[in-house]
Amino acid sequence: MEERIYLDHAAAMPVHPGVIRFGRQFLEEFAGNPSTIYQEGLQAQAAVAGAREKVAALVGAKDPPSIIFTSGATESNNIAIRGTALRNAGKGKRVVVSAIEHISVLNPAKDLQKGGFTLTQVPVDHYGVLDLDALGAAVTPRTVVTSVHYANNEIGTIEPIREAAEIVHDRGGYLHVDATDAAGRIPIDVERDGIDLLTLSSNQLGGPAGTGALYIRPGVRVQPVLVGGGQERGLRPGTENVVGIACMGEAARLAGKEMPEEMRRLSAIRDRLITGITGIEDTYLTGHPRERLPHHASFRFPRIEGESIQLAMNMLGIAVATGSACTSMTLEASHVLLAIGLAHDEAHGSMVATLGRGNTLDQVPRVVNAARETVKRLRAITPL
Repeated sequence: MEERIYLDHAAAMPVHPGVIRFGRQFLEEFAGNPSTIYQEGLQAQAAVAGAREKVAALVGAKDPPSIIFTSGATESNNIAIRGTALRNAGKGKRVVVSAIEHISVLNPAKDLQKGGFTLTQVPVDHYGVLDLDALGAAVTPRTVVTSVHYANNEIGTIEPIREAAEIVHDRGGYLHVDATDAAGRIPIDVERDGIDLLTLSSNQLGGPAGTGALYIRPGVRVQPVLVGGGQERGLRPGTENVVGIACMGEAARLAGKEMPEEMRRLSAIRDRLITGITGIEDTYLTGHPRERLPHHASFRFPRIEGESIQLAMNMLGIAVATGSACTSMTLEASHVLLAIGLAHDEAHGSMVATLGRGNTLDQVPRVVNAARETVKRLRAITPL
């Protein structure tokens, strides 16, 4: 039986073997509560502090305390959007986001409308690149927070973050960037890029799921979304997940160390995959052909459903996605694909392949052949 091929690293990534080895000490030995001052607590404090330094180094943050740890990217996005908007509502009650943000950015932004905030979604072009002219028109001196992700998880397009930051800062606002899918894949520098708040996920760095981080530039005012103790500068109350945080720190260190080689290796696999699959009749690449994540390949196949593609590929031993895992259960057309100008029927026939450490060039022919077989079979039986 052929070995399965896993191509959905955007949904969940296997934990890096080095992180497993590193984290074993925290599972085998007792990790105290970081809020205590006896030996076990001080050891836990040191582990959290060490992780903070590693995560800060990955994203170019000069001040490690600017990193706060959370339960994941969704919580980080909520703190960034809701917390910044509510804390600075005296300046204005306007929020701006790109039209293709992750649902964990869009929904908190929409929820703020119940409290009297105005939400503007900025369009993108057919590649998914943010319309900077439209952003300039949308952001005003009354705009509190603007959110633009570093790269899109469904189509892989990398956004013009530095240009967006200049526009937002020119109006006196804060820029939040969801870097969940970009961090550890491409170089990020919050100082160079002009980022005020940055969301990170442990699992997307090769760490365990259930831990995330939020960079907050010193001086940016944020209101807690949860209230409780004073952990994480009072912005994320609750006893810290020492094991998860320590492992996220190590994952960040390893991601930074391995990034140059992985960018080169994965880009080669990605390009071979794109060449092979777009060679299938009536098949189209989605996202930018060049300015895209090195591990990301995404396609659309007219006249067939993405869920059917996913199930058929699974039967052939290959795991792929058909959009964001966080919205796949709705069976609705992807808001990202609709935003880049696709019709509803076109947006339904998508397939996303995201690569990781376990993928090799040798796997590409099998994936391409499976996709060709799947598309041919499904088109033969489709009523569309």
